[in-house]
Amino acid sequence: MTDTDASREEHERRYLRGPQPRGFELVHAARIFREYFHGLRALHFVGPCVTVFGSARLGEDDPAYPLALRIGELLAKAGFTVMTGGGPGLMEAANRGAREAGGRCVGCNIELPHEQLPNAYLDQVVSFRHFFIRKVMLVKYSYGFIALPGGFGTFDEVFEAATLIQTGKIADFPIVLVGTDFWGPLVGVLRDELVARHTIASGDLEHLFVTDDPLEAVLRVQSLATIRFGLRYAPVRRRWFLGE
Repeated sequence: MTDTDASREEHERRYLRGPQPRGFELVHAARIFREYFHGLRALHFVGPCVTVFGSARLGEDDPAYPLALRIGELLAKAGFTVMTGGGPGLMEAANRGAREAGGRCVGCNIELPHEQLPNAYLDQVVSFRHFFIRKVMLVKYSYGFIALPGGFGTFDEVFEAATLIQTGKIADFPIVLVGTDFWGPLVGVLRDELVARHTIASGDLEHLFVTDDPLEAVLRVQSLATIRFGLRYAPVRRRWFLGE
């Protein structure tokens, strides 16, 4: 980490410690707007995206890695740009599968004190310092989320999207959870505790689609994107519709 990076990290920690002098907060607000506008410009023309989430810590020896490879491949063949956090592990696998199938890949990287290098399968990398700006961009420019096993970051993105659907901020946004052994216990807690105590409605769980099949996962996203969001395949440029 450079001195400049360390200074920016300290700036952000100071901002979150509570009210600061108004001049300090004005500078911080200007930085936020600059980063937000940078994201808008960088992602405006990337094409229809599907974001794939998953742990950076799970490598080729993990059973989820070939699933991510296959998901990336199928998304590319369906004509989607594959967006990830841009890092290693399952993010790399999804980007790799898409690239090897001739697809396009975008990484939305989050800058952290222990910075991870972008994986080698990205056509474009867009870096963010603020999680909330990055999450806005992922929802704004994605036609669905596919989540593989992951940690806090993966859970954060899944529940952010679920909350936006529940509160009506977005509609018909597919959230696909791949890996029943990993996600099944969580869905069980949501059903047996949250639904049972009426902290969420039973219909809220219908927005979380769990599967072990990469093809079923991509078909779920593809059907919603093409039917509900109005995407259409141009005859000349069309790849292939996976459901045919």
